[in-house]
Amino acid sequence: MDSLRARLSEVDLRWVGGRRGLEAKIVPSSGIEFDRLWLRSLRNVDLSFGTASDPFRLAASFPQALALVARWRPDALFTTGGFAAIPVIMAAAAQRIPTLLWEGNLVPGRSVRATAPLAKAIAVSYAESCRVLPGPCYLTGTPIRALPRAQRSLARQRLEVPADAPCLLIFGGSQQVRRFNEAVWSVLPELTERAHVLHVTGEPPYAESLRHRDELRAELRERYRPYPFLREEMTDALLATDLVVGRAGSSTLAEVTAAGVPIVIVPYPHAAGHQAANARTLVEASAAEVVEDTDFDGATLLRAADILADDERHAKMSAASRALGRPGAAAANVELLLALAERRALPGQEHLEWTSRGGS
Repeated sequence: MDSLRARLSEVDLRWVGGRRGLEAKIVPSSGIEFDRLWLRSLRNVDLSFGTASDPFRLAASFPQALALVARWRPDALFTTGGFAAIPVIMAAAAQRIPTLLWEGNLVPGRSVRATAPLAKAIAVSYAESCRVLPGPCYLTGTPIRALPRAQRSLARQRLEVPADAPCLLIFGGSQQVRRFNEAVWSVLPELTERAHVLHVTGEPPYAESLRHRDELRAELRERYRPYPFLREEMTDALLATDLVVGRAGSSTLAEVTAAGVPIVIVPYPHAAGHQAANARTLVEASAAEVVEDTDFDGATLLRAADILADDERHAKMSAASRALGRPGAAAANVELLLALAERRALPGQEHLEWTSRGGS
């Protein structure tokens, strides 16, 4: 949104979401009009009444989407192609509104594959994705927040991390964060002897993390910083850290590489293999190492932290991570979106590559 607003002095942004997720809280606070469909934004992994009712919600949401698109008459639609996007993409196609469909996973999901033929252009985070999606398809990267590497020292000051101390950032995202928390708690004294630890715990386990911190020796206590969540502060955490331990969501990997930080990836196992596929690109480039979800525990976390003590290994992984970074991905996607909205020729891949790599 920031990249789009930077290009246009006046732009009317509207967001269509579903009945689950954080959209209803986050989107309106950003000054964007928000409408909900009867569909759910997030779907359960296991079969339930909710998943059984999804086809009916999908059918009921199509006339909703038709009415919204007819009322707004947008110049273009940008979508990440999830389940809740299906009726909106269909409604836009029916009313000849051009759609830019963005896919962040290496292996496109079923919703993306089903709706891709309706899009006027497709943007992806991995070049390999274009092989299974119809054209025109462009490599742009994953839109992320600004991560100015030059502000690393300021980020450390704000987080009270000493300038020369090794720093480890651990977060499991919203899915099965308990495994990450238990691994940290089980080896916390040893871990804090090796590094300053920034640990995103999730809201309910935060109190337990504070209890574990209080049990540390006094000199180690200040080296452990648990947080229930990080929003704007995540920028500082990514800039301040020397190593990340986390999942392999598209945004996580994009932000880590934009910051030029190595990562030990623990792919979420219940996402149709998407995260394992996402991780493969970083592993092949020597920017990451992978630990299977079932193998991740305190002992493997300590082995991951060994990277911080091996200067040559850490430098190689950091350089590989920086080489993969696309800090200008949001701007590259805006180039495509504006071309569609203004009904002009789409930019070439060479220009988008330059833009996504941080050109201006």
